[in-house]
Amino acid sequence: MKAAVDLLVERLNGLMPRYGIVLGSGLGSLVEEVRDPIRISYSDLPGFPLSGVSGHAGELVAGYLGRTAVIMLAGRMHYYEHGDPNAMRKPLEVLVGLGVKSLILTNAAGSLREDMPPGSVMQITDHINFSGKNPLIGESSDGRFVGMTSAYDATLSAAMQRAAIAEGVPLAQGVYMWFSGPSFETPAEIRMARILGADAVGMSTVPEVILARFFGLRVAAASVITNYGAGMTGGELSHEETKDMAPIGGKRLASILKRMIGGGEDIG
Repeated sequence: MKAAVDLLVERLNGLMPRYGIVLGSGLGSLVEEVRDPIRISYSDLPGFPLSGVSGHAGELVAGYLGRTAVIMLAGRMHYYEHGDPNAMRKPLEVLVGLGVKSLILTNAAGSLREDMPPGSVMQITDHINFSGKNPLIGESSDGRFVGMTSAYDATLSAAMQRAAIAEGVPLAQGVYMWFSGPSFETPAEIRMARILGADAVGMSTVPEVILARFFGLRVAAASVITNYGAGMTGGELSHEETKDMAPIGGKRLASILKRMIGGGEDIG
């Protein structure tokens, strides 16, 4: 981690990012909003995981979103790639080492609600770790017993809501359920998820929330809805659909985040 932090400190040339943002599938458009971007490939950063998922750029982008210094992880490693829920630990450790205090997580997800169609944006208010995997398994310190009652920071969440209203973008709220992937859910699993109280399903984010809280980061998260859950429409799901639909909701989410973070408001 120290080697990656030292390299970034040198490359960032005095830039001190306040926010870290993890971009999910098809959400790379937010990178284009960054002013004076500094781009660094994950392959140049010691210890950074290289995602093999199409739609994930695999680069770190730092600069200014509006008036605020940010650092973006354009692409993430997923649990389903190597069976390691701890895959994003080093990138998040590096963000902490750079002084980041607040983390915004984004993902592409399937909707379990008729009133939340593809192209919608859902703010995650809570999650269900249905996979049962935890990135803190094997951690020896007592810090592993992380409280998750307030995993999603109330102040950041309220700021996201205000930004959505100001931008005129509908922002649903709901519970995200993490399935391990990479196969999509079955219709029976979607029916179960709805009964258990989930509003959207996906294959990421939850282990990052757990790690972020372990590191003391404040967290907000949002899903771009790319499809309805299996069995809700009769059609089959595919990653191509995810990549095709994510940019539609991604533009809406980008406008929210730019307003939320870029205005310089001291929210985290």
